[in-house]
Amino acid sequence: MVSVDNRDTPAEGQVNQWSTGAAYLDGKFMPIAEARVPVTDWAYRRSDVVYDVVSVWDGVFFRLDDHIARFRRSIERYRFTPKETDEEIREILHKLMALSGLRSAYVAMDCLRGQAGHGIRHPAKARNYLACYAAPFSTLVPAEKVERGMHMMISSTPRIPHECVDATAKNFHWGDMNISMFEAEEKGADFPVLLDLNGNVTEGPGFNVFIVVDGVVATPDYNMLEGISRRSVLELCEELGIKVEARKISAQEFRDADEIFVTSTAGGVIGVSRIDGRIMNNDRPGPISEKIRETYWNKRKSGWHGEPARYDQR
Repeated sequence: MVSVDNRDTPAEGQVNQWSTGAAYLDGKFMPIAEARVPVTDWAYRRSDVVYDVVSVWDGVFFRLDDHIARFRRSIERYRFTPKETDEEIREILHKLMALSGLRSAYVAMDCLRGQAGHGIRHPAKARNYLACYAAPFSTLVPAEKVERGMHMMISSTPRIPHECVDATAKNFHWGDMNISMFEAEEKGADFPVLLDLNGNVTEGPGFNVFIVVDGVVATPDYNMLEGISRRSVLELCEELGIKVEARKISAQEFRDADEIFVTSTAGGVIGVSRIDGRIMNNDRPGPISEKIRETYWNKRKSGWHGEPARYDQR
């Protein structure tokens, strides 16, 4: 059983150390600035980590159950065996919010592969542990880019195939994403979107993508993370009476779409105004994209799928 008692309560003079974020690392709570991962751990040397991130807005976790459940699926997919149960993970995340005192936060939960004995190279022999933290909330793009719409481009680097790395298990294999982000910067775009080896759209670095064609919303159904924000939009479309499809989307259909928007824990729903230099909707997010974005935030502010953070755990 993980301890979440008051032994880790910051002294009055240490409060400022926690205000920039709180961490839980390998069984201990600490200010986020003190959290360190050994350079010899396989988490660092092999990117052998699975993770998840949940947002807190105005003191309320969004879809915490769903994030913890997906985190557990990722843990099991890559054969990690942390000692903490799902309920203990929940208690850890609540305590991180209490220690930091943050009202809006980006709350991460990672499971890391540590080390095995000297000369042992099989991952099954390595210990593994949790690293979690709460830090001030940050969005995918600043407010001014949300208003004018993201500028996107289709990367020349393909997404790692699902057959090699299971994208539905949230992991640290970001080599393809990072190279694509350099390409986007060089071409004056905010973010790239990556194709699979058959030329179909998958996802972008940290977000799912949607298109709107003739009033119908569509999103890729393969070789991408099954995002919690993506799931929220599927629910919202049903509620709003907007037809929605999960299916293959070719690069050309993506470029020719009436509207494009993305979904991410880091910002919810964000419209796109340019794709590969093509200007859409008078260089602003489209009307359906905006309707979904506004509905998403209005419902979140009303407590939709919310779980209030327990700040009394200090």
